[in-house]
Amino acid sequence: MSTGIFVTSNLTTDHAKKSFAGMITRLMPNGSAPLFGMTSMLQTETAVQTEHGFFTKTMIFPQMTTSASALVGDTTLTVTSTNNIVPGMIMRVNSTNEHVIVNSIVSGTSVTVTRAVGTVAAAAIGSGVDLYQVGNAYEEASLRPSSLIINPVRVTNLTQIFRNTWAVSDTVRATLVIAGESNVAESRQDCAAFHAADIEKAIFFGQKSQGVRNGQPFRTMNGLINEITVNAAGNVSTAGATTNFTQLEGFLDKVFDQTTDPKGANERVLFTGGQGKRVFNAIGRLNGTYQLMDGQTSYGLQFSTFKTARGTFRVIEHPLFNTNTTWAKMAVAVDLPTFRVAYLGDRKTQNKEFNQNNVPSDNGIDAVGGTLTTEMTTCVKNPAANAVIYNLTAGALG
Repeated sequence: MSTGIFVTSNLTTDHAKKSFAGMITRLMPNGSAPLFGMTSMLQTETAVQTEHGFFTKTMIFPQMTTSASALVGDTTLTVTSTNNIVPGMIMRVNSTNEHVIVNSIVSGTSVTVTRAVGTVAAAAIGSGVDLYQVGNAYEEASLRPSSLIINPVRVTNLTQIFRNTWAVSDTVRATLVIAGESNVAESRQDCAAFHAADIEKAIFFGQKSQGVRNGQPFRTMNGLINEITVNAAGNVSTAGATTNFTQLEGFLDKVFDQTTDPKGANERVLFTGGQGKRVFNAIGRLNGTYQLMDGQTSYGLQFSTFKTARGTFRVIEHPLFNTNTTWAKMAVAVDLPTFRVAYLGDRKTQNKEFNQNNVPSDNGIDAVGGTLTTEMTTCVKNPAANAVIYNLTAGALG
């Protein structure tokens, strides 16, 4: 019991009504929308219009690549590009470890330098050699150096309207059933499951578009796979007839080039279909040893996690991926801190019912029903921290 004013902190855990996504997680933990359900536990955003986005910056790490050789005494280097290079930068020659300092930018493909700024003597530099920046240095009372600016990139997505309806005649509503819930309750639950599944499919497979449909504005949103395909194409892989651990690690290694949550470990959720999960299990089984003991009444191995040299993957079999043989062979690595959804204003899964509680509201139709409506979009803050693998067919040793 409580004394005084009853406030929200006095509510019993899970007694307060949850969001639609939160209810999906609680009532259908093994259902068809696990990633959408997880969004109830992640940060969300509010979209203020149908186009929602953000600005992002990628850190610049200046480098040059020679396009012609240079002798020991040469102080002009011909390079493929002088983008992001400013005077005062110290560059390390990758082939010899010699340090040179940039004096001036002659053109888009030429710089003048001072050689051997350090302990390594000047040496011939071949064509196609990389020079990486290792800092900058300026003399006393130097003039203000040239600025180097990172231009932000605008990333946008469009809100998509999801709608699902349930409806039964009033005769069906009044009819009792001998098993399960009432016809109304069953119809409501089916509608919720369809609504969640439709959102989940778009979260993974959506592609951005806008136009006109039935004379009205129409929009679809980019899903996670398309964001990765467009913005981090190197993180999309297609497996061969067999996949071993070395190949699997190569498919997924690039996701750890991105630091997205400095407070947490390098960990990703890996959604996959049944065939993909069998491949991951076979890789673990074939690369290990196990022994059956006399008297055992069960046997077999079932892995839900695997580790690479750089991080950990939590494997979740996704029911929707098992709806066809192509998706069953897919795997999508998701970095949860980089993923969130944005709802347009207050359109966070609204439920509007008709002819319920003896209040007619639908042109006098002799039926009851309701419609779930959600308008939202996805935000993938760092696509390069995620990955997609296609065609996982069989596991192999190695």
